[in-house]
Amino acid sequence: MNSTQTLADWILDQTSDALIYAGTDGTIQRWNAASAQLFGFSIEEAMGQSLDIIIPEHLREAHWRGFDAALASGQLKLSGKPTLTRALHKNGHKIYVEMTFAMVKNEAGEVQGSVSMARDVTERIEKEKAARKQA
Repeated sequence: MNSTQTLADWILDQTSDALIYAGTDGTIQRWNAASAQLFGFSIEEAMGQSLDIIIPEHLREAHWRGFDAALASGQLKLSGKPTLTRALHKNGHKIYVEMTFAMVKNEAGEVQGSVSMARDVTERIEKEKAARKQA
């Protein structure tokens, strides 16, 4: 940590869940260490990239439709409730992630971007699928 980092920076960088902040154009502006571990892209590789680097191609159109609608309305469809989705790892394999989303607004209430928290639930989902197959 350098002297320009704040307590908020330390918290975000050290939290165990992946934290991703993207501006209104969908460009990654914050990518913590847990994001790097979960998705395989280093902080340097992810910063300035489109969120598309972690969105499987077949989900991109729906993602951007929802993203644009949330930016326009300032509201989230899920109201911060966790959702299960697929994500893309740097090595190309798909993982299951549970994500929460929030709109980030300035003091005037203007949307600046969105933040998401993600955690890998692939192992749990695969076990549930296997149990259903056996039943």
